[in-house]
Amino acid sequence: MGKILDRFLLFIYSLVILIGSIIGLTVAFAWLPKDGVHKFIEDVYHDPFTAYLAIAILAVLALISLRLLYVSIRRTQVQAPFIAERTELGEFRISLETIENLSLKAATKVRGVKDLKVRVHVSPPGLDIEVRTIVDGERAIPELTDEIQTAVKSQIEEIAGYPVVSVSVYVANTVQSSAAARRVE
Repeated sequence: MGKILDRFLLFIYSLVILIGSIIGLTVAFAWLPKDGVHKFIEDVYHDPFTAYLAIAILAVLALISLRLLYVSIRRTQVQAPFIAERTELGEFRISLETIENLSLKAATKVRGVKDLKVRVHVSPPGLDIEVRTIVDGERAIPELTDEIQTAVKSQIEEIAGYPVVSVSVYVANTVQSSAAARRVE
């Protein structure tokens, strides 16, 4: 809700500044009659309605300015996503980056894997892990993906102690061995 309000205030503030800039430019270029500008200034000094209207508009702009200034200089606390577990001694947290690194460590031990990327999603029953890999093409892909899934699942459940619901493996490509590249030449 706060971000929506700040964006709305920024929109209103920018719109008022734009209109004020256009009016200022028209005065600077003498496109507005001098008598009209003098009359407005006189009204601000002598007509209570015009004075109160100007005071209200300027006070609102000052408040919006203070709010936007505060938003621009405050420190936002962005906390890295994590999973939390409670034990009889208290709570511990494990970052999703740690889970990703453990998954990478387990998957790189599988023979035939060349390049890996891992994403972890937290769901109520446990972790959903997505592994994107490039393989060497020398092993059967179903056997290789099964080994990756088993290695990642057991590594995370053993080391982190958190249940893994699924390990999805996407084989993006295969790499050619240097011997195959030489044969093509």
